[in-house]
Amino acid sequence: MGYKILSKNEICPNQYEIEIEAPYVVRNAKAGQFIIFRAEEDGERVPLTIADVDKEKGILTLVFMAVGYSTKKLAQLNVGDELIDLAGPLGQPTHIKKYGTVVCLAGGYGAAPCYLIAKAFKEVGNKVYMIMGARNKDLIFWQEKMKNACDELFITTDDGSLGEKGFVTGVLERIINREKVDYAIAVGPMPMMRAVAQLTRDKNIYTEASMNPIMVDGTGMCGACRITVGGKVKFACVDGPDFNAHEIDFDEVINRTKIYKDLEKKRDENCNLLNQPG
Repeated sequence: MGYKILSKNEICPNQYEIEIEAPYVVRNAKAGQFIIFRAEEDGERVPLTIADVDKEKGILTLVFMAVGYSTKKLAQLNVGDELIDLAGPLGQPTHIKKYGTVVCLAGGYGAAPCYLIAKAFKEVGNKVYMIMGARNKDLIFWQEKMKNACDELFITTDDGSLGEKGFVTGVLERIINREKVDYAIAVGPMPMMRAVAQLTRDKNIYTEASMNPIMVDGTGMCGACRITVGGKVKFACVDGPDFNAHEIDFDEVINRTKIYKDLEKKRDENCNLLNQPG
């Protein structure tokens, strides 16, 4: 069974939103879960967090950045084309319940999965703040959708080209100083999630981070996505992706990810050389 692409939009430079016909995947999909796709028959398996679902129409929405060999292949597909396979939903859903006041922090394209997460927290009666951060205004997307998913939306950019100049932690600290925050969740680059965890630890605010280490099979067999949480080995694909951010060994994850990314870069360079004519 192929998974047909129903729409495709470049929402930011080199960043795409696609809608895929996947009724069996979205039927049981919940906020915080992910899928693994292959763009072609001999392609690698790549995980992407679920950005949105339409359960009535059976439509799955994904947001991704075309940075590696396989995501670039995905970006080359057009409406009407089909993915070879798509497995999901995978992972544990975000722990949705009524905490009181919830802050969702989204860095870069981490904003995409934060939409469903914020929406789910709001639906069960929480007051929800969303803080979106990116390097510049060109990397901010889904502003209107985010406004509908939360009670108040804040935007930060490193260069001040949109919203406030600075980082998501600056806005988070201001919210904490003016009112009681009961729960926070961070989705984005590892350094950003680590900074959020450091801030909320001192404030005694329970915080989770959506971990996105390298994954291969998505079922806990390969061990590539292992991380240390509270001194114990966990697998992001089956135990997560959300974990207590105050117990994560972020330094270990960042160092391991760098090793994989260096190897991935060399592999992509070799693939590009092999695909050159002549």
